[in-house]
Amino acid sequence: MLTKEIVNNQISEMPNEFTLDELIERLLVVEKVNQGLKEVEEGKIITEDELDLRMAKWFA
Repeated sequence: MLTKEIVNNQISEMPNEFTLDELIERLLVVEKVNQGLKEVEEGKIITEDELDLRMAKWFA
């Protein structure tokens, strides 16, 4: 979840003129990165080897 602080920080890093689409894209990236970091902390990850095994099953 985004906070006002995160949104304000991202807005302050934007150029003086930007489109709403550019801001939304930037906020989506920040949210996805934060979600990924949270999942890592919670151990909700798989190894590259496990990924290879799963993909092999999908394409077999």
